[in-house]
Amino acid sequence: SPWRLMMSLTPSRGCLLDLPWEDILVPHILCHLPLQQLLSLQRVSKSFQSLIQLYLANMRCFDSSQIGPAIPRAAFVNLLKDNEVLQHLALQNCSDWLTDRELLPVIGQNHHLHQIQLKGCAQLSRHALVAISLSCPNLRRLSLAHCEWVDSLSLRSLADHCKALEAVDLTACRQLKDEAICYLVQKCSRLKSLSLAVNANVGDVAVEEIAKCCPELEHLDLTGCLRVKNDSIRVLAEYCPKLRSLKVKHCHNVAESSLSILRSRGVELDVEPPLQRALVLLQDVVGFAPFINLQI
Repeated sequence: SPWRLMMSLTPSRGCLLDLPWEDILVPHILCHLPLQQLLSLQRVSKSFQSLIQLYLANMRCFDSSQIGPAIPRAAFVNLLKDNEVLQHLALQNCSDWLTDRELLPVIGQNHHLHQIQLKGCAQLSRHALVAISLSCPNLRRLSLAHCEWVDSLSLRSLADHCKALEAVDLTACRQLKDEAICYLVQKCSRLKSLSLAVNANVGDVAVEEIAKCCPELEHLDLTGCLRVKNDSIRVLAEYCPKLRSLKVKHCHNVAESSLSILRSRGVELDVEPPLQRALVLLQDVVGFAPFINLQI
């Protein structure tokens, strides 16, 4: 394995560090090692420390979960201080301490980011999203789930500057209303995946605009969007031929009369047909299994 190779070629032999760092070690050997082991490797010698710092400066993907359940604030700042080539940034394990002060410098010097994962980073502010929108024009995927600081103004900035977005997770971004979602989808018509789950402010106006603006839409999560009703689901069925999955659990105003259109097209739904639910309930309560085999 690459790790055994690293350990067998000790600094005293001079073999490993004599290999070209940027052409061989960084892209072909270090990239196969877990980040946690690379950080431990820094303690071997000053030369290894320099090598790992070169690797960190050229890292394309940083996922905080690779380091462990929690990463110290100072370690995070030090790891990414020289990196300007990140493409994928996942920071869900930093939610206990991550603020604008730590994140904004990283965003400001990385203009090639395609994916950013900030799920649960509750201590950031709207300035973080504005910074992302201004620094990351090529952004494709963004998770802001459970980031209640996201507001309509910062989402507008995102929509104005990141028009290549394909996947956005706005689960439990409770400040957002129909108007903000409409603006987003009008500007970001390439969206394939969108989550608006657990947002009581989102209703039919937003869903109909999503349907009309995003013909490439494949996945939509409306779990717990209590204001969504049948009419907008019918519009979704009419305008989104590529839809593959729709989540409407706990949407009490959405009935089978609208879902059946999507169900007949093979769209994956997270609620069962009423008759099937009734038969399963009957089996559980009465033990009357033969009905389950009926062709529906």
